[in-house]
Amino acid sequence: MKYQAMEGLRHQYPLPPMCRLLGVSTSGYYAWRGRKPSRRAQQEPRLEAEIRAAHRHTRETCGPERLQKDLAEHGVEVGLHRIRRLRKKLGLRCKQKRKFKATTDSKHNLPIAPNLLDQRFTADAPDRVWTGDLTYIPTDEGWLYLAGLKDLYSGEIVGYAMGDRMTRHLVMQALFRAVSLRRPAPGLIQHTDSNNTGANWSWAA
Repeated sequence: MKYQAMEGLRHQYPLPPMCRLLGVSTSGYYAWRGRKPSRRAQQEPRLEAEIRAAHRHTRETCGPERLQKDLAEHGVEVGLHRIRRLRKKLGLRCKQKRKFKATTDSKHNLPIAPNLLDQRFTADAPDRVWTGDLTYIPTDEGWLYLAGLKDLYSGEIVGYAMGDRMTRHLVMQALFRAVSLRRPAPGLIQHTDSNNTGANWSWAA
């Protein structure tokens, strides 16, 4: 380790003072420099490349144990301690999985309208049947909730709304935007299964 430290500093400081400071001889340093790298040291660049590749194709989600298994499946046998050391050296970290966010909740006392669609997911013209749903999008500032409405005939998104909370207002905002934009004729069925907003209903305009 002393010789390695000297090697890194030899272009900045004179060799003799460094040898005296570290208690080694100049001849010993030159003898160390003249040695061939050990077999283990020669393996390091290849192992680093293998670990980087395994880290990438496992989508940066695997710890040392799973990386070891993946490497073994590709013919690379390496110990856990070495994998940990090289991961730290290369600055490789697992991506943290985001917790699942539920977008439905059937345990509510809100009214449920009759299901007019009744699993008939077809429409013979635009603005006859709209279907709606909620989803969530992870961002650096937290969860972003999206309520959207789709025309069952064309597959076109006819209205949407986004917010930082999952509320009935979000769903209503998407619906009002769709109605304002499309001006559907009476008889439109709007269907959704998003129970957490008091939905799971259909209605006829």
